[in-house]
Amino acid sequence: MTNPLHLLLLLLLSITSLRAQTDPDLPRFFTPDEQQMLLNKFPSAEPDFGFTSPPTKPVRAMAEWEELQALLITWRSHPTILTEIVRVAREECRVIICCDNSSIVAAAQSSLNNAGVDISSNVDFVVVPNNSIWIRDYGPNCVYANEVDSLYLIDWKYNRVTRPKDDTLSTTMAKFLDIPLYTTSVAPADLVNTGGNFMSDGMGSSFASRLILEENASGNPYGVSTKTEPQINQILYDYMGVQRYIKMNTLPYDAIHHIDMHMKLLDEETLLVGKYPDGIADGPQIEANIQYVLSQFTTAFGTPFKVIRIPMPPKGGKYPDTGGDYRTYANAVFVNKTVILPFYETQYDSTAQRIWEEALPGYTIKGIDCNAIIPSLGAIHCITKEIGVDDPLRIVHQEIPCLDNQAYLQYPVWATLEHRNGIKNARIHYTTDLNQPWQSVDLPVYLQDDTSWTHKGFIPKQAPGSTVYYYIEATAGNGRSVVRPLPAPKGYWSFCVTDAALDAAEVQNVSITGIYPNPASAITVVPVQTSHSIEADIRLYNAFGQCTQTIFTGTIPAGQSNYFLNASGLPAGTYWVRLQASERVVTQKLIIR
Repeated sequence: MTNPLHLLLLLLLSITSLRAQTDPDLPRFFTPDEQQMLLNKFPSAEPDFGFTSPPTKPVRAMAEWEELQALLITWRSHPTILTEIVRVAREECRVIICCDNSSIVAAAQSSLNNAGVDISSNVDFVVVPNNSIWIRDYGPNCVYANEVDSLYLIDWKYNRVTRPKDDTLSTTMAKFLDIPLYTTSVAPADLVNTGGNFMSDGMGSSFASRLILEENASGNPYGVSTKTEPQINQILYDYMGVQRYIKMNTLPYDAIHHIDMHMKLLDEETLLVGKYPDGIADGPQIEANIQYVLSQFTTAFGTPFKVIRIPMPPKGGKYPDTGGDYRTYANAVFVNKTVILPFYETQYDSTAQRIWEEALPGYTIKGIDCNAIIPSLGAIHCITKEIGVDDPLRIVHQEIPCLDNQAYLQYPVWATLEHRNGIKNARIHYTTDLNQPWQSVDLPVYLQDDTSWTHKGFIPKQAPGSTVYYYIEATAGNGRSVVRPLPAPKGYWSFCVTDAALDAAEVQNVSITGIYPNPASAITVVPVQTSHSIEADIRLYNAFGQCTQTIFTGTIPAGQSNYFLNASGLPAGTYWVRLQASERVVTQKLIIR
């Protein structure tokens, strides 16, 4: 006997499919019709392809700045924006255009040809059933087994259950790309989630809004079993390798509650965060969320996150709390050596481009006008999806901070280099003048066991006051070579070289007057003497030049002030306390025993 609930579901889905075909401009949020349909709870359907149990090998969720073999889009509404994405992205990787039927394939090809986009190479057109343009939310998610081994695709249950064809796209693309697919569609691992509400650092930590908890709670309309937060965390660990799942409160004016509308990870330790004027729209909650992250979590390196603010621009002077669009510059996508971001108005776009370029030296920053799509609560990141390379050579490195020449005979460079065929060789390229040739030194394997890094090398000592620019190149056992940053040598990391004795003389009446007790093993006092009020930060660095603790950031008043650190949880060794006020730096050695 036919199940009445299944008949109702088939009827609802056929109505939805018809509406999707006649109205291709579905917004990122539920339409009123879809909200009414959602009152009828949808049973969770089992997939006809892929694995419903998690991978048997440990996996690592790919970070978005890692190397790509392809970028996926669905060709539906907003062809002008899609055309420009293809124009830019095909210069960096293969672009796969998913079309609902052969007529849409022809329409897409015509649009691109008429716009002068070369589709003769690096562009594929594939008939893939879909309902909407928002492939970020329902497309496949990339993980690597054993850090850098086999590439797998992970498919969550899409929260827009009224758009059933969207939720099948991962299955179709996994078959097309011949990549194993794992799906969270069968209890007890049935999980509703969306790509716009997931951000990975590539090292086991991920970010989301608390929407993930709400949509999998008791009474959800998606047909998935009720889950507690620990159960959700376990599913993300099993399928994505997420060891630390950082969840922030949802925002009052962001109706979809996806974090990609206001923040983005630029690398393992840098957060780009949208900034509203004080007290405006979601500004207070965004700031509260970021302060929560900064106070409760550190990077994978154990250091504080760096935060770069970028304006959330108004439309006609209006922000989302007064009827303006949810304009954002955080909703951008990495495509190898290029970043594509939304543009709106030149007066705001120029500032956003400068911030992105300063944050990511060497990357091509390309803006695309998104005024037509942003009222639907999405932009560039929302309508693209990355597919990582199937043979990754992974380079992990924490950028070196300013170093004191008195503390170093040469400058240590630590890195983790991984490839399934092993690392054949690696080099550090460096210069103090970007107009001069780069010099190189080896980055050999590090065999000692007092650090998690796999390789260590040294940049020769440079003159005080220099800025050292550098990047890393590695070659795998199969001959594959990769650099990081990916745009190197146009892209690079950098650090300044200081001299504590010279700096102390130059900093007028600002000094660390004698840390005590020193050597230290518990609460330790850092006394600061200054003749005038200054804005400064005080940080603790280990012998590898890594920041291990922020002691103080803010205004130091005139006179004597005391600041404190707790040495009891730190490994024994030599450390440096560094006070920086503007470009002025004072350092003092601290021994921890």
